Amino acid sequence: MASTTQLSQAAFDRLKAEFEDLTTRGRIDIARKIETAREMGDLSENGDYHAAKEEQGKMEGRIMHLERILENHEIVEDAGDGTVSAGSVVSILYKGDTEPERFLVGSIEERRDGIDVISPGSPLGAALLGSSVSDDVEFASPTGAMLTVKVVAIGE
Repeated sequence: MASTTQLSQAAFDRLKAEFEDLTTRGRIDIARKIETAREMGDLSENGDYHAAKEEQGKMEGRIMHLERILENHEIVEDAGDGTVSAGSVVSILYKGDTEPERFLVGSIEERRDGIDVISPGSPLGAALLGSSVSDDVEFASPTGAMLTVKVVAIGE
């Protein structure tokens, strides 16, 4: 059974549009590139042909990945109650640091420019879920050390 990917409505819409573009325009464009390269003759030494086939393989891989996500997704909405939930952007301050770090708690498909993504299933992501501004949150690092962060902001 495939795992469910939690997505915001905006991320779902963006992924659906990418899927539709790749399965229509993308496939047509790559077919043209392959056909043009075939017309150049001997395929065994045809760099354009091999590059187009490699591009086709990568595109088909992305299409299959998007298809799995779109078939097995759950739309999550910000609860609006001031707590961290999947899809929240949260600013945290590690104990001893002076500069906060910003993260989006969610699927890598939620990524946006300038914001690192942490999975809600990761130790930090799981610890942050349900926390509020000014909460101190403790979690085990991958090395086993216990770390503490303070939630300094939730939202954009």
